[in-house]
Amino acid sequence: MKTSIKLSALFFLLSAGVFATNAAQAKDNTDLTPKAKETVTFDVLGNDRGFKANIAKSESGKTIVRFYNSDKQLLLKDNVNTKTDVEKGYVLSELECGDYTLEIASDNKVVKKAVHVYMDGDNKSFYIAQ
Repeated sequence: MKTSIKLSALFFLLSAGVFATNAAQAKDNTDLTPKAKETVTFDVLGNDRGFKANIAKSESGKTIVRFYNSDKQLLLKDNVNTKTDVEKGYVLSELECGDYTLEIASDNKVVKKAVHVYMDGDNKSFYIAQ
């Protein structure tokens, strides 16, 4: 009887030790540092006419938005004051169908996205490749 009690107690201690080790490892693997805020995010304008760029505040206080066609010709250059977070809309419904490049430069970081404009029934539509 004493042997079975000792074995049960030993098994209990080993099980508790394994559980404590797994819990400590799980806690060590969690990332408690806050995620860095994305510099630029995109959303759709009303009626799917275009997109709005949500641009985070920059240290320099200015951001440059450029829009190129497939021949790398500059179609739009916009200097945006980013001393605070900015939300700016761009209408794409007047563009010809095809592929375009959107480039947003802020604080020595450049975000480039491919934009595709196409006909969806009678209306023009677009998507931004993420």
